[in-house]
Amino acid sequence: MGSETIQSFPVIDFSSTELKPGTPLWETVKSQVRKAAEEYGCFEAVFKNIPQELRKAMNGALEEIFALPSEIKKLNVSELPFHGYIGPSFPGSIYESLGFYYPDNYDKVQNFTNVFWPEGNINFSKTLYGFSKALAELDQTVRRMIVESFGIENLLDEHLNSTYNFLRVTKYEAPKTSEKKTGLRAHTDKNTTSILYQNQIDGLEVQLKNGEWINVKFSPDSFIFIIGDSLNAWTNGRLYSPFHRVIMSGDKTRHSAVLFTIPNEGYTIKAVEELVDEEHPLQFKPFEYKDYLKLRFGEVGKVYEAPLKEYFGV
Repeated sequence: MGSETIQSFPVIDFSSTELKPGTPLWETVKSQVRKAAEEYGCFEAVFKNIPQELRKAMNGALEEIFALPSEIKKLNVSELPFHGYIGPSFPGSIYESLGFYYPDNYDKVQNFTNVFWPEGNINFSKTLYGFSKALAELDQTVRRMIVESFGIENLLDEHLNSTYNFLRVTKYEAPKTSEKKTGLRAHTDKNTTSILYQNQIDGLEVQLKNGEWINVKFSPDSFIFIIGDSLNAWTNGRLYSPFHRVIMSGDKTRHSAVLFTIPNEGYTIKAVEELVDEEHPLQFKPFEYKDYLKLRFGEVGKVYEAPLKEYFGV
């Protein structure tokens, strides 16, 4: 099915200094978040708290790290599948990516920076840390709103402490053709939440509940917040985890950075009891993120209409 741009894609502003728990503005934005998370599973988050200077520095940092030799980038490794360096997988592939654990912890950032630059790279470290820390604050705000909207504030601390942050940076090489080329195939995010930043080169497409694909274009002050499968399961299917992909064309390279919140190792993802009732029967069996990841990436070639339901559906 083709894709088209629509004007009704939800846009929610988180920039006001008046956006504090308990205020009328907080209640308004919280309602917008809940509606968007249910209907679209994602939304454009206007977040001007990250200054343009930091965004420009982040763009430069992305260009800098992908310019490193392949043998250096391959030092980025992980025990989890697809969490370390991923190079072009076949001739003509335009996708390349690196992953960093705990990017909102400055000591951790310095440690992995030194892997790439043994002599250190203070500007890179400061940029990645400052950018990730700000996105982590946005994530905490949105997730607090989601928890409050369901009336389960007693689980707020447990929920926020059940995940850690992971930053994946990606380069999509310019296809140098007017024909559309797949940069990243359609998938749902397996984790809890994702916040996407791009260098203003579009390519993101999201699938609506009716199966229609839409082009998502967003402003320089915005990010795309996406609900992952783990949060979908935790809310007993109340929130939508959308399929999305990257489709490229033209002669401009796209860089992106995504802050993922990932369930802690050993944490069992299960539906909140308060969100299971006659109207909303239990949707999923309990599972651990690592197990889901291994199952999903163990069948890379398979396409499921609802992968979470396929593996853990009741």
